Amino acid sequence: MVQKSSFVRCLVLAFFVVAAASASAQSELRKTFFKDVDAAKAAAEAANASLLAPDSWGDGMRDYEAAETGLERGRNIEYVRGKAASAEQSFKKATTAAELAKTALSQVMKSRQDAANAKATELSRDLWDKAQRVFGDAIRSLERGDLKRAKRQDIEATSLYRDAELVAIKAQYLSETRQLLADADRAKVGRYAPITLGRAKQLLADAERELSENRYDTDLPRDLARQANYEAKHALYLSEVVRDVRDKDLTVEQLVLDWETPLADIAAAVDITPAMSAGYAQTKSDVVTFIEDIRNEKQAMEQELEAANLRLADMDEELRTLDERLGGATAERAALIQRLEAEALIKSQFEQVEKMFSREEARVFREGNTIILRLIGLSFDSGKSDFGQSSIPLLSKVEQAIDVFPRSDIVIEGHTDSYGGDESNQLLSQKRAEAVQQYMINAMRISSYRLIATGYGETVPVANNETASGRAKNRRIDIVIKPNLDAT
Repeated sequence: MVQKSSFVRCLVLAFFVVAAASASAQSELRKTFFKDVDAAKAAAEAANASLLAPDSWGDGMRDYEAAETGLERGRNIEYVRGKAASAEQSFKKATTAAELAKTALSQVMKSRQDAANAKATELSRDLWDKAQRVFGDAIRSLERGDLKRAKRQDIEATSLYRDAELVAIKAQYLSETRQLLADADRAKVGRYAPITLGRAKQLLADAERELSENRYDTDLPRDLARQANYEAKHALYLSEVVRDVRDKDLTVEQLVLDWETPLADIAAAVDITPAMSAGYAQTKSDVVTFIEDIRNEKQAMEQELEAANLRLADMDEELRTLDERLGGATAERAALIQRLEAEALIKSQFEQVEKMFSREEARVFREGNTIILRLIGLSFDSGKSDFGQSSIPLLSKVEQAIDVFPRSDIVIEGHTDSYGGDESNQLLSQKRAEAVQQYMINAMRISSYRLIATGYGETVPVANNETASGRAKNRRIDIVIKPNLDAT
């Protein structure tokens, strides 16, 4: 029994030895027969041949798999060698065809990638699938050498991909608006709030037009869609109010009183007695003036605090240095006192300049010893860099302000809102700054070496670009006056 058991173990061991030897031999054979075809396959994969040369790639894969299967099953060596060689030729052919397709079909491939980036595979599935089929036909035509047919299919596929991209972009930005308007139509909102609903529909149409004309500059259409959403929701709300009035659930007098209540609450919160005997205009004006005064006071206090902190820090550092030194202290203390007097003079000059401008003309504020004139009243036509004659009186005040700071350096900063492309906004802001610079040279007789014109485009907003009033504040010229402390 023991002898029989030993025999079985020997037999099993011999089997594994033979199997291992066979596997090793097969591995060596694979290295011999598949070295070149594996390199050709890798090159085809790198060229994206499965997409750009599907027929040749498919032929190569069939022969490659047949060679692998033949080797595993111990088929004739010449059979394996032949299939591997055939696969190698197909892969090389696929690589060549794929490289040609990258050049010949570069336009459609770019439009395909743009559509994919816009999520057309999800948001415009039918157009995407149709474009894919035509794209596949173009690739096969090119692979067969039918260049004329491939070109026609390339143009058709490009158009389909671009249509799919545009549909997808519109779906991303306009789907919510379309749904809101559909809800409004189902609720018969047009009967009760036709003006507001019409405004929402017009805004949607404007957004669609903007996307169609320039699908890659989405700032304006996104804002139009946001406004359309607001108007659609507003129309839904107004229709409910109008229904209540028509159904006598709410009288017009009750409606007006209800709408006056929030404004009265706001006025009370800022200690203003609401006066609405002749409407809400006076109370609104009082509240707006109060808020603007508070904002201006806050800004002035922040500037004073920053300036005071800077002065204290400088004084502490210089006094510490002076106390540590034995010689020259008297002269240096005198220089410090002189500089502090110069800074006090700048503060006085700032207050003088601040009084020159009304709230509608400019905001005047400080950053350290630098004076900034934010010219709210200097206006440009949309997309233009020339200011009108109506701005000349304001610029005359700017000249008086500059004269308060003799020998100062002046930077004219141009800024835009976020509408339009980044490059065009940058160029427009630069041209506007240069227009003001040229006026200062010609009309104010300011030496050109004192002036620098710089355009910042839309990169330095001071207000919210999502609102019309915010965008108006961002379209501005800032005059930055840098006093010469020595001259002062």
